[in-house]
Amino acid sequence: MSDQRFIIEMGMGNDQYGQDYTKAAARAIEDAIRHSAIPLFEATGLPHSEMRVQVTIGVQAPERVDCEALADRLPRGNASVAAVFGGLDVTNPDTGKVLVIASAAVEAFLPYQGAG
Repeated sequence: MSDQRFIIEMGMGNDQYGQDYTKAAARAIEDAIRHSAIPLFEATGLPHSEMRVQVTIGVQAPERVDCEALADRLPRGNASVAAVFGGLDVTNPDTGKVLVIASAAVEAFLPYQGAG
């Protein structure tokens, strides 16, 4: 049987001055992870290496996100990161500078643990 999602966390991050989509995405991932405390591994003895982590980042310019660099920064599990169209760019009408806002969904999966 396939794996089962056991957690999903959402986060938001931004880059106010550099228009750096990867930086905004990293902050969104960190925001999501900060909401998680998973005692499952200590309680069951399962190794973190069995966990698959799937991250989806929403930004206005997904092609400007370094997904590989973000995946390398995740602290546990086998991680993958995908950037999709979403998030928000807000332009300051006085300066023309763009505030980049990213949203993140961080999902964790384990192999099916049920009987049969």
